[in-house]
Amino acid sequence: MKKGNRYGTHRVIEPRGTLPQPALKISNDMEIFDNEILIDVDYLNIDSASFTQLEEEARGDIGKIKKKIMNIVNEKGKMQNPVTGSGGMLIGNVEKIGSSLKDKVKIKEGDKIATLVSLSLTPLRIDKIIDIKPNIDRVEIEGKAILFESGIYAKLPEDMESTLSLAALDVAGAPAQVKRLVKAGNVVLILGATGKSGLMCSYVAKNLVGKEGKVIGQARNETRAEFLRDTEFCDEVIIADVLKPVTVLEKVMNVNNGQEVDLTINCLSIPNTEMSSILPVRDGGIVYFFSMATSFTKAALGAEGVGKDITMIIGNGYTKNHDQIALNVLRESKILRKIFEEKYTRN
Repeated sequence: MKKGNRYGTHRVIEPRGTLPQPALKISNDMEIFDNEILIDVDYLNIDSASFTQLEEEARGDIGKIKKKIMNIVNEKGKMQNPVTGSGGMLIGNVEKIGSSLKDKVKIKEGDKIATLVSLSLTPLRIDKIIDIKPNIDRVEIEGKAILFESGIYAKLPEDMESTLSLAALDVAGAPAQVKRLVKAGNVVLILGATGKSGLMCSYVAKNLVGKEGKVIGQARNETRAEFLRDTEFCDEVIIADVLKPVTVLEKVMNVNNGQEVDLTINCLSIPNTEMSSILPVRDGGIVYFFSMATSFTKAALGAEGVGKDITMIIGNGYTKNHDQIALNVLRESKILRKIFEEKYTRN
């Protein structure tokens, strides 16, 4: 087998010398190098911001979404949305392990795994798109993918369906970062609290803030707000348009005794929500942007423009042990697991 670079630079076609994620085109030739793992892919979970953009561009036409996905992969050698820059993740069976990795990895050929690195850097070949589930951003395919030596993954657990594991692992970075950031007594605002990552973050935050703290969840309408109230993951629920930051600020302060919050967690999948995350946070507070629709420029200059002295954190999808943290959240919460099972395993 040919020797490959740990970070996959041997796959980069254009521009040479870059890493696979920022590269414009990488090789999706499925003949593996000595330090790669070949995966027979079952499902792609497209990043929420990416799928939302694809769906809007196609005006909901599934055929057009399929065509766009195929065009992206054929052109780039990977599934990286050219507008959002984001990808997603996948699950499949290990088909072959490179010769230099066989004694280093804790998996074997035939194991079902989820990749915990973005599709935006993963060599991917799609032979056929079997089905698309637009309500859960899932694409069922026939195809192959490559995991680099540096790539992280999780062997799927035996106590839950693979589609349930996929749903949790797709957003594993969010609850893990919340566990790191939230302290007892904090007041936490979660934008997009009714979505997949938002629900997990709300649950984790509620357990951490304690009786002296508070979790405020944002929903887009009364139906979603009632759903969120029923989970009891949030102490307060606000209905607000996240594209109107002043309105978000006012509604937050109305339910928080006229005070700003300590921490905002942005779990939204649409752009232009930076200021709705920033405005409600007190000086010295934190904004965690898990959303891949976030603009660094808008966040940095926006905070400067309103005189906010805050710490802003990019939503790194990787945190140590984030896969086990996410799966354990589903094991701990019967309510959350039921919601996820109904939405992600019965489609």
